[in-house]
Amino acid sequence: MGKIAIYPGSFDPITYGHIDIIKRATKVFDKVVVAVAHASGKDPLFSVEERKSFIEQVEWDSGTNIEVDDFQGLLVDYVLRKKGNVVVRGLRALSDFEYEFQMALINRKLSEEVETMFLMAGETYSYLSSRTMKEIISLRGSAAAFVPKHVEEALKKKLIK
Repeated sequence: MGKIAIYPGSFDPITYGHIDIIKRATKVFDKVVVAVAHASGKDPLFSVEERKSFIEQVEWDSGTNIEVDDFQGLLVDYVLRKKGNVVVRGLRALSDFEYEFQMALINRKLSEEVETMFLMAGETYSYLSSRTMKEIISLRGSAAAFVPKHVEEALKKKLIK
């Protein structure tokens, strides 16, 4: 079956930073499941189905084994249901590490079978966030350097009145 990694997140919307982490994870794992969270404590701009669609529309390298899914409930339960081995988390800055480290320890306490692997964001994308993309678009700026075209267009439809 091989090593299966779960990359969870709200992906509201997906950015080139997320895409970078996914592509790099596919080099380490046999399969990467990009898992869109239903309830992430945030008020998402896009529905779960829209967020999944954005990810599915990304042009992945041929032969890349990526599955797009969604989940509710505890992440460790989802990872075990998917027969996953590892949770992949991207880190942009030291401020991300504190929260992610805490979550990794909690997940390990909930299930010793689930490991967490941190991937540092590439320097090109270390400053990107979905929230910033929404702000740029709402102020009528271009996010073309930060998100795929289909995502930028969807942001414009939602945010520019």
